[in-house]
Amino acid sequence: MPLAIPQWQKALAADSLRAVYLLAGEELLVLEAADALRAQARRLGYAEREVLDVGNHFDWDDLARAAAGMSLFATRRLLDLRLPTGRPGKEGAAAIGEFCAQPPPDVTLLITASEWSNKHEGAWTKNIDSAGALVVFNAPRPNEWNAWIGARLSSRGVSASADAVALLAERVEGNLLAAAQEVDKLAVLHGQGRLDAAQMENLVADSARYDAFKLTDAAFAGDGGRALRILAGLRAEGDELIALMGWLVNQLQLALRLANAHDFAAQVRAERLWPAREQLFRKALRRAPREHWLRCLARAARIDRIAKGREGGDAWLEAERLIAAIAEPRAAAALA
Repeated sequence: MPLAIPQWQKALAADSLRAVYLLAGEELLVLEAADALRAQARRLGYAEREVLDVGNHFDWDDLARAAAGMSLFATRRLLDLRLPTGRPGKEGAAAIGEFCAQPPPDVTLLITASEWSNKHEGAWTKNIDSAGALVVFNAPRPNEWNAWIGARLSSRGVSASADAVALLAERVEGNLLAAAQEVDKLAVLHGQGRLDAAQMENLVADSARYDAFKLTDAAFAGDGGRALRILAGLRAEGDELIALMGWLVNQLQLALRLANAHDFAAQVRAERLWPAREQLFRKALRRAPREHWLRCLARAARIDRIAKGREGGDAWLEAERLIAAIAEPRAAAALA
């Protein structure tokens, strides 16, 4: 079973390292965790480190050779295996399993993966869990952002009011890298002392990452305010509405197929929706009948024609009305 983050932090502070670690998930968090583990390894006398980058033509025998190699200075060694896809394949899984079965003395294997889901797990991750530790680092959920940013500010020695934290969370809008960069910048610019919302407003750039995927997710989740804010951001950044409507139509067609399905679960499997997106559409469909999604789809087609100059009207204004109706079907009168 993967270690929870508090367990990971406790394990990291121990006076010895386990035989193997798999750190997987959100790239920024994985990189930071790996840096922390490498630093702890140096403190514990791991004077040698060998990096193994797993690419298309990686020879998994290199792992066995590295594990069996002798230290030049009779010191502890860290094998840094970088597995970006999180999929070692049959040969890699066997090689990792062999290491876990008989880990060499004074050698620790660190595996990092920046792509991860439950589908990546298998016998090889169970072997790691038995011989060492598996830690999955997920990006904060929307309701966790304020707490995450507050904790990160505190870790950098910055104290901030709840309003200031909320302002920063709104500005970075789910962009983990932007959030980390802003926190580090605040630690330099502000230093010690309490940071209030007014000071935060002056110090923080608007780093929100607006994109079509977040727009549709917010709309189908029923968060109209956030969806409209993202739409405004997309427009301000110069995004083309035609390209945006292509994705929006795609998601409305998906919603309609799910609404028409006699067996919702079977249709979900056919669409290959992961659990979070299944719940997103399940809740959206509860808010409105299939006729609503038909009207939304028809309106989306009209907006596309307006954007292409084939029909008169304000395409962006119509897009705002459509997004509002998707998020809140009771606003469907805006489609009239």
